[in-house]
Amino acid sequence: MSEPGGLRTLKKERTRQALADAAITLFLAHGFDQVSVAQIAAAAEVSKPTLFRYFASKEALVLHRIADHRGEAARVVGARPAGQSPLQALRHHFLDRLEHRDPATGLCDEPEVVAFHRLVFETPSLSSHLRDFVAADTEALAQALTEAVEGPEGAAADTMTPRLVAAQYVAARQILTQANWVRLAAGQSAEQTYPRAVAEAERAFALLAGGAAARGY
Repeated sequence: MSEPGGLRTLKKERTRQALADAAITLFLAHGFDQVSVAQIAAAAEVSKPTLFRYFASKEALVLHRIADHRGEAARVVGARPAGQSPLQALRHHFLDRLEHRDPATGLCDEPEVVAFHRLVFETPSLSSHLRDFVAADTEALAQALTEAVEGPEGAAADTMTPRLVAAQYVAARQILTQANWVRLAAGQSAEQTYPRAVAEAERAFALLAGGAAARGY
């Protein structure tokens, strides 16, 4: 008897998560370049071919941990309340995530989170793959900004402005996140870093608002 589709999906997701968890544990313990795909597969008790059915590369095993943030900025813009501009929604969301010490803001001082960010920021091949992630996030946000200004059915006469605004926001977010992590990696606590993180985020959004808000974003 074949398994129901829901159970198969659940098993696949558990295998995917087990592979990602095993990989990150090994990478943090031994270094990204020192761990082989075979070692990861063995730690997760699967074969190498099975691993590659779930993940195309070692880098993908790491970035799986932040996959749920893909397109997050676009979703924030799309779900913003009536009367709130896209930039206001993004500002509110980022400040809220700082307050809650979301790892995605770099302001989470749990040792494993700090170590994970070190792994990503200091491993060249991971940084390269992260750029692909950022590019996709920027494109999704640009589309959400276009719809916010033109409406879902509108044909934007200006396709460059939303792309520029999206690129500026995503770049600012990356800079703020890495700056927060650098301070935690140097030994500061999230509590110590929080006031400066908020001040720098507010400065970033004020700079963005100087041009973006004037054009309806």
